[in-house]
Amino acid sequence: MITLTDNAITAVERFINSSDKPTGGLRIEVTDGGCSGLQYGLRLEAQATANDTVTEYGAIKVFIDAQSLPTLDGMTVDFLDSIEGSGFKFTNPNAVKSCACGTSFSTDNNGGDAKSCTPH
Repeated sequence: MITLTDNAITAVERFINSSDKPTGGLRIEVTDGGCSGLQYGLRLEAQATANDTVTEYGAIKVFIDAQSLPTLDGMTVDFLDSIEGSGFKFTNPNAVKSCACGTSFSTDNNGGDAKSCTPH
């Protein structure tokens, strides 16, 4: 189970409302990359796929593919908005190492080759 804070829910609602494409929810996924081997991916999507786990947070639906789910289980997603910048913050109990950019991490189980850290 993933937890979205109230700030994250509000931010996702704002992004959905400003999108010019039909949006059914937010996809959260894990892909190879970043300086620590894995990286988080977020994007708005029209609908879930057959293999997705779908979780609802009020009017927000979150889609997570079967491969990403074990790595994201227990994670909290927050949205920070400050003078220093704004963006999503991931607190993942499965991450044993993370990059300073906050979107790249590694677990005890992941492979993946480290790449340069490029914030999104």
